[in-house]
Amino acid sequence: MQAVEIRAFGGPEVLRVAERPVPAPGAGEVLIRVSASGVNRPDVLQRTGNYPVPPGASDLPGLEVAGVIESGDEAAMAAADLKIGDRVCALVAGGGYAQWCVAPVGQCLPVPQGLEDVAAASLPETFFTVWSNAFDRGRLQPGETLLVQGGTSGIGVTAIQMAKALGARVIATAGSDDKCAACLALGADHAINYKTRDFVAVVAELTGKRGVDVILDMVAGAYVSREIECLAEDGRLVIIAVQGGVKAEFNAGLVLRRRLTITGSTLRPRPVAFKASIAASLRRQVWPLLADGRIKPVIHQVFPAAQAAEAHALMESNQHVGKIVLSWA
Repeated sequence: MQAVEIRAFGGPEVLRVAERPVPAPGAGEVLIRVSASGVNRPDVLQRTGNYPVPPGASDLPGLEVAGVIESGDEAAMAAADLKIGDRVCALVAGGGYAQWCVAPVGQCLPVPQGLEDVAAASLPETFFTVWSNAFDRGRLQPGETLLVQGGTSGIGVTAIQMAKALGARVIATAGSDDKCAACLALGADHAINYKTRDFVAVVAELTGKRGVDVILDMVAGAYVSREIECLAEDGRLVIIAVQGGVKAEFNAGLVLRRRLTITGSTLRPRPVAFKASIAASLRRQVWPLLADGRIKPVIHQVFPAAQAAEAHALMESNQHVGKIVLSWA
């Protein structure tokens, strides 16, 4: 099969198309003939040597795919209401940049009604991440307010739509007026250009100085101290990436007085059972919203798989709104 591999750690140019053996599914797994592969920030980090591959995972980048089940553990498939020939999208721990990919059955979801494979390939990584962090860890409830940092990222466009569809109020930040307009078009109640306005002051104004209930943060670093100021009593800060650095100073007195929670997680190294429970929640509560159009995939650009380097360069430019996808068609 053809696959995109990382020749050496470095810039986008280190990605190359190579021949690899077709992987074989084991117990509890399926083999997917891949039509499209999602591109995500962790792929970039893996390419630069800053995101080690979990033990046992493929060294190929790629954490989400869509395609057709070709073979696998039929008993496990039957238990998950899946079968050979079904169109699915799947979250994987690696190996997604390839024409064939093995995935745990529990991490596979049927392609939502009405969606093509390219759109479906854009779903798993961000939908699993947002559900696990905003709703499970962050305990976001209908009527509460969510602040999304980076509203036009793949995570951001998912979080905005999912939170709105499930009854929350959403404030998003973005780095330009055009990106703020995109957040509003996706359903955000307010969007803040963090390059021209102080998001702490704007959040205070928008909430009558109450603050927000949950913050989904991909920046960390110096942002943490400012986000603590944005939280309402019993607020929850959920950190899912550290693009701004791993160290932070903040007012611990505010944490005490407001009974705040600071938490975070990474998804890739978690066990299959944990990811399967997220998949079950998504299939039950979010997949119907995709099928009826209340939540829509946001695809910025699709590249032929052979142009994975160009896809990575676009992601690193931060000019995209939504997801970047590779096509194997």
